[in-house]
Amino acid sequence: MTAAPPDVRQLLADAATRLPGVEGRHEAELLLLHVLERERSWLFAHATDPVEPVQVAAFEALLAKRLAGEPVAYLLGRRGFWTLDLEVSPATLIPRPETELLVELALARSPEDAALRVADLGTGSGAIALALASERPQAQVVATDLSEAALAVAARNAQRHALGNVRFRQGAWYAPLAGERFDLIATNPPYIASDDPHLAQGDLRFEPPTALASGQDGLDDIRLIIHGAAAHLRPGGWLLIEHGWDQGDAIRALLQQAGFQSVATERDLEQRDRVSLGCLPA
Repeated sequence: MTAAPPDVRQLLADAATRLPGVEGRHEAELLLLHVLERERSWLFAHATDPVEPVQVAAFEALLAKRLAGEPVAYLLGRRGFWTLDLEVSPATLIPRPETELLVELALARSPEDAALRVADLGTGSGAIALALASERPQAQVVATDLSEAALAVAARNAQRHALGNVRFRQGAWYAPLAGERFDLIATNPPYIASDDPHLAQGDLRFEPPTALASGQDGLDDIRLIIHGAAAHLRPGGWLLIEHGWDQGDAIRALLQQAGFQSVATERDLEQRDRVSLGCLPA
């Protein structure tokens, strides 16, 4: 006699016991809903629905990858950021909630009706550029990245959200912006020390190394960005940089040495230094 196929509730209960951490149940739901192509609201009325063997196999395959450490965002191929649902891939950094502070600070320095020019350096999935473009439709946003694969993901995200005020250019940092100046430059560059043991742990093992690590103290790329900013900012323009919790002092010093004014560091919701910024003299 053939055994009855498991139902939704049974699959989720079993998966939750196998997935690590307090997020196990939530991750199991996300993976199963992805396989079933359903929204989360569907779960409440369909907990006892049977799941077809081919779908069970697909769910088990995703579970195996998650148990091996692969990030849920890569398994789903998407991650929410700001008000946007974004495609992500192993070619892009996974957008994180703390980066929304960078967006908030940039918006506070971007008048709503002004025809501003904004640059996002190292855009990855396009998270920062697209969040700014969606909130400031009068602005012209230029996003750069060294990775052609990452730019392809960012361009698809822009198309999906019908954001026509963003342009993508390939190259390292300011290389694609020769001769151009902006009212604001925002960036979430690599800032982890190259020998940091965290690079071999958790989700970081699967994310692109070039988007994470930057030299012995993690500041190599940030130094380049700060050093080159004056040539690409208009007088009175702002530079905003996301960084590690213990780098605020060093980055403020670099900004001040480069001639920036109103230099400050803002903290995230966990009260850790997260974004440093400065204004070019008018």
